[in-house]
Amino acid sequence: MNTHPRPWIDAWHDALYGEAGFYRRDEGPAGHFATSAQGIPGVADVLAQAVLAYAERCDAEVVVDFACGRGELLEALARFADPSLELIGVDVVARPDAVSDRIAWVQSPGAAAVPDFDFLDGRRALVVAHEWLDVVPCTVAEADDDGVLRSVLVAHDGTESVGEPLTEPELDWVRRWWRPQHDTSDATSSPGPDAAETHLPGERVEVGLTRDRAWSNLIENVSRHATPGSVLVGVDYGHTSATRPPLGTLTGFREGAECTPIPDGSCDVTAHVAVDSLDADHVTTQRAVMLDLFGEEPLEPVPLDLAHTAPPAYLQRLAVRSALAAAVSPDGLGAFFWWVREIR
Repeated sequence: MNTHPRPWIDAWHDALYGEAGFYRRDEGPAGHFATSAQGIPGVADVLAQAVLAYAERCDAEVVVDFACGRGELLEALARFADPSLELIGVDVVARPDAVSDRIAWVQSPGAAAVPDFDFLDGRRALVVAHEWLDVVPCTVAEADDDGVLRSVLVAHDGTESVGEPLTEPELDWVRRWWRPQHDTSDATSSPGPDAAETHLPGERVEVGLTRDRAWSNLIENVSRHATPGSVLVGVDYGHTSATRPPLGTLTGFREGAECTPIPDGSCDVTAHVAVDSLDADHVTTQRAVMLDLFGEEPLEPVPLDLAHTAPPAYLQRLAVRSALAAAVSPDGLGAFFWWVREIR
């Protein structure tokens, strides 16, 4: 066990994916937090139907859930998908015993690493990376008293200190994508390569370089093994150059509650994704995706008289309405970003 202060990117990786890492624990992520794929009644079914709509649009022969946890979204897909559609889960853990026979499984190294996608075997695929990039470790930096960004170091107990200045590739990413908080120019424009070099003392930056490379590596790998027309979809919480938070977003989750991020394997460690720096054809929100697919009608109040004339139908419509409302809530899951990349 390494107890000495070291860069967050290294401590973070070991805390989640090391031998005793958080994502290797028996209870899995569902033991600590809920997502659209698990833990919120009905929402996994809504998400599954949205994924299958994408699969139908690209005429996919196989759907891959990349970084799939314990297969919760895949099980929801299995309830709705045509039997001819192959379902494959990819995750850092070996195939869980509870996963149904309908689902194939590939074990991966985890974090930014992407296994060989030769199992696609030239077929047209939809690859979904749901809440993957937020747990791909990245460099965390903080501006010193002179406004110079330095790598944040962290000890095993979560105690932080400041280390060396960022490397040139990291600084290049910051110049292009992370808006200095005291820059008062048009907030809707991209900061570009000439953005100010200095930052306000105490400002924190999560350098998305490792996430950009991981996403690009996934695109490359799928491109080698899938038919053109295949599609990759990323889904995660994130921000853009106009909304970068001045103190960053690094946080932890343990047993259903947000907590101080401590890299000891006891909690999830996560940070929002800089979605505009990713190689994507289209970026939207989960709310926009769901309302485009399902419309506003399922969100309308359920007639009360239906409770008297057809109680089961009334309860079913209430459940559907509740699940969709949760999935599209603008202050919750609906604010998640969806980014799409087609293989050409």
